[in-house]
Amino acid sequence: MKVLLQDVRYSLRQLVKSPGFSITAILSLACGIAATSAVFSVIWAVLMNPYPYANADRMVHINLRGARPGGEQGFGTTASQWQQFRKNPAIEDAIITDDWSLTVTGQDIPEDVSGCFMSSNGFDFFGVAPALGRNFEPSDAIDGQEPSPVVVLSYKFWQRHYNSDPSIIGKTIEMVRKPYTVIGVAAPRFTWNDSDVYVPLKITQETAHAYDLEARLKPGVSHAIAEQQLQGMVTQFAKDSPTHYPLKPGPVLVQGLNDMFLEQIGGTLAMLFGAVLLLLAIGCGNVSILLLARGTAREHEFALRAAIGASRWRIMRQLLTESLILSLTGAALGVLLAIKLLAVIVALLPDGAFPHEAVIAINLPVLVFSVVVAIATGIVFGMMPALRLSRPDVREAMQAGSRKVAGSVSGKATSNALIGAQIALTLLMMAVAGDAVQGFMKLLQRPLGYNPHNVMSVGIPVHENTHKTIAERTAFFEALLEKTEQTPGVQMATISTNATPPSNGSKLEFEIMGQPSAAGQPIWVNWVGEGYFPVLQIALSQGRFWTRTETHNAAKVAVINRTMADKYFPHGDALGHFIRVSAQKAEPPFFLTADGADSWLQIVGVMADKLNNGLRKPVTSEIFIPYTLAEPMHTQILVRAAGSPLPMIHSIGQQVQTVDADQQISGRIFDLDHWIQREPEYAQGQLVSWLFGAFAALALLLAAVGLYSVVSYTVAQRTNEFGIRMALGALHADVLGLVFRSMTVSVGGGVAVGVLLALSLHKLLAHLSSDTEQGYLALLLAIVVLTTVALVASGIPARRAVKIEPMEALRYE
Repeated sequence: MKVLLQDVRYSLRQLVKSPGFSITAILSLACGIAATSAVFSVIWAVLMNPYPYANADRMVHINLRGARPGGEQGFGTTASQWQQFRKNPAIEDAIITDDWSLTVTGQDIPEDVSGCFMSSNGFDFFGVAPALGRNFEPSDAIDGQEPSPVVVLSYKFWQRHYNSDPSIIGKTIEMVRKPYTVIGVAAPRFTWNDSDVYVPLKITQETAHAYDLEARLKPGVSHAIAEQQLQGMVTQFAKDSPTHYPLKPGPVLVQGLNDMFLEQIGGTLAMLFGAVLLLLAIGCGNVSILLLARGTAREHEFALRAAIGASRWRIMRQLLTESLILSLTGAALGVLLAIKLLAVIVALLPDGAFPHEAVIAINLPVLVFSVVVAIATGIVFGMMPALRLSRPDVREAMQAGSRKVAGSVSGKATSNALIGAQIALTLLMMAVAGDAVQGFMKLLQRPLGYNPHNVMSVGIPVHENTHKTIAERTAFFEALLEKTEQTPGVQMATISTNATPPSNGSKLEFEIMGQPSAAGQPIWVNWVGEGYFPVLQIALSQGRFWTRTETHNAAKVAVINRTMADKYFPHGDALGHFIRVSAQKAEPPFFLTADGADSWLQIVGVMADKLNNGLRKPVTSEIFIPYTLAEPMHTQILVRAAGSPLPMIHSIGQQVQTVDADQQISGRIFDLDHWIQREPEYAQGQLVSWLFGAFAALALLLAAVGLYSVVSYTVAQRTNEFGIRMALGALHADVLGLVFRSMTVSVGGGVAVGVLLALSLHKLLAHLSSDTEQGYLALLLAIVVLTTVALVASGIPARRAVKIEPMEALRYE
């Protein structure tokens, strides 16, 4: 221990004597460890420890396979079917839930509250103890009876609405004019469905309403076995209640809780983790280069220590101690930087691409990871210079005036190899960053087909057991629209039940009169008001849009988009044809239809295409129908203003309240620009391009520092040589050429290897993430930028070399 402390003290003195070297090495490691720790924090939270639930690895979603990967189909489950699910041999337990918007009154306008109605076994199913009070008990919701008026608050709602008051248990909260007794506050990480409150679900045998089902498999039951054992049951349920299933149900698909998130963001996180590992390797390469170069200046010291009896292991231990001190210091600084970087990454993560139960933070596993990385880098990248410098040539090193590039030919080769590797990895990072930025820019430049600026979508969640007839609901929606239009600052407004782009519509089947081949084909169906098209400034291609009178009268008219017109009416004769949408049938009170809603609709107009299937996918066929033909319980009002419409939210809420004192507007309202930014393609593209761009810039800086360090030490070692050459008549250009030629092989070789890596890995990167797009221009630009930076990094110390006077250089020791 005494010897170790002696090594540490000596190492600290040596590092303090060389502040430029120490600071550069520490910052190089800190940048790599900060990026690696931040991305590992996301991976740990999202992929390794996403849920607080007991046996979360056996909890599954039960869906139906779609026609393509990622196109899974959901279905609804009745209460009686839920009980049969619980008896299936593959299932250990299952719950049903239903989401509904509730309100809390007491302010000038009702506050929107997201409610999750859960079967009484819900909290037992999740196995998470409450933060305060208790969870549901079986007696809180007995089948066939009204459930007890009790509620469990979410942790965030408790903090926001009650200021974390611990005495809330036993008090009453009134929601939609009904009192509920608060029996508990959920644990901080219990955020199922992102609900504000959890209420017992009323279990009845009625079949009109369907619920969401979650299940937990028995131990040892794989997803494949569960699919086999559930298939027959689900097939029968689809026959018994076809309205709760897709028109063409696919086979059963059992998915883990995290499978969807893995599919959405797993490839992106893999790319980012690979990028930060490259960045860490570049930073560690810098440290090795600096240690090798610095070791050259200390060869006389090592030779002297060897001459008086120091063993090779003793010298290696001293060098490794210095390396470990650098790496641990870099790790400590890196963790502090990682906290700041992590906040940036979390802000850029797509909102729906990771479970909200996940806690993304610098925690104990991340700290352990950072320390292990620091120790590993200190040993691995400190070992190389330690091995070479621990065997000094005593006779030669003791000779005064002996100067060698990195100490020997092998030392020079090692430095050049490290520089070449840095250049190759940096070029790879820059090329990938260029591809990511190019792909994101292409996404931003794609024509939308509509104008989202200064438009917002205001959700109107209709309360249960209100406006039960189509006439009442139509009158209610029309009154809401009229009041919204009267709000100061509103230029135009319209009803948009389900048609907020760039992803909109309900996928249903349709048929065209006189075209049997079109029957059964899928189409996106949108129920909107006549003002939808002018509010979004969508161009008319043929015919006309319907009028407000036709909307009020539930006229049987339709407008289709250009894609559909070209596909099914290639001769341009779409106007006047008739189309019928299947499944436009009433399911009161959740979905009401006017008389004849499922009859033939006349096509009166063709609109220009707008995005309707995301930001990357091609536009699909879609049809627009007056919303008065079919009205669900939840609708949206699109509002266009002269400027930003968001400041009008409160005023619109007040206007809505004049129609119905209990009617709230949705709690989370965004303008349509933010609807675009919340799309997974946009959010992931922004994440990849921003982070890869930042990491590539940092890698370029580190590579430049490494190259500068090598050239600087090379110039210092060859000062005598340069003095002799200039004394013998060598020109400045000759000396510059010597310096640049010493770096040509390493830089040129690194560029060549980097190009090969970028070209060969593109397919893998494209498989991991659709946000990158290979562009040879980006690769060429990366080569030019990297070569320019390499020339500048080499040129600064080279220029310093030629300014030395020959006589001064000859006397230099």
